[in-house]
Amino acid sequence: MNNITFRHATEQDLDTIVQMLADDILGSRRERYEKPLPISYIRAFQAIQLDPNNELIVACKDEKIVGVQQITFTPYFVRQGSWRATIEGVRIASSERNQGVGRRLIEWAIQRAEERKCQLIQLTTDKDRPEALRFYKKLGFKNSHEGLKLYL
Repeated sequence: MNNITFRHATEQDLDTIVQMLADDILGSRRERYEKPLPISYIRAFQAIQLDPNNELIVACKDEKIVGVQQITFTPYFVRQGSWRATIEGVRIASSERNQGVGRRLIEWAIQRAEERKCQLIQLTTDKDRPEALRFYKKLGFKNSHEGLKLYL
């Protein structure tokens, strides 16, 4: 597993990233993997690139993309004006699941949050992904809050 590297995503990576996002039961219902990619993905990528508090990170095995995550760094007034990191959109290529790539990806995000002086890392996982919840708990995340969303 030493041949896993991490880097910021490029626009050329978007096809592979969206394909990974759509490659499961939940993702297939909410993502649109088609060629050409919908412009919404390109606009989102460009906004992430321009924002110094957002990073779209890919995990690569040799040169092949095998994982992705977005990390957002947010200043908070609560907790004495601390920063927190939010991890979103974690996906591992189906051919690489259960081989330690996800663990390495999240460990990388934790290290990055420490570099950015964050005091808290948060993430959510869909209730229809119990295996993801178990995975995050093994990495030390606590199910400490009840999350709510309002879709617009």
